[in-house]
Amino acid sequence: MYWTLELASKLEDAPWPATKEELIEWCIRTGAPAEVIENLKEIEDEGETYDRIEDLWPDYPTKEDFFFNEDEY
Repeated sequence: MYWTLELASKLEDAPWPATKEELIEWCIRTGAPAEVIENLKEIEDEGETYDRIEDLWPDYPTKEDFFFNEDEY
């Protein structure tokens, strides 16, 4: 399993909180890349509910990680 920023960004609009199965179904319905679906299928879970993308990929960058000050523009 590997995540890139581009792949993980496909889950930003997912219906959180969601289970692994719900996320896979949502990805299929919305036409997410096959790599995203494969990554989700590889997750070892026991019926857990995920509240956000960071639960799947803890290193997912946030707005603060980009050092961009929106107030300047």
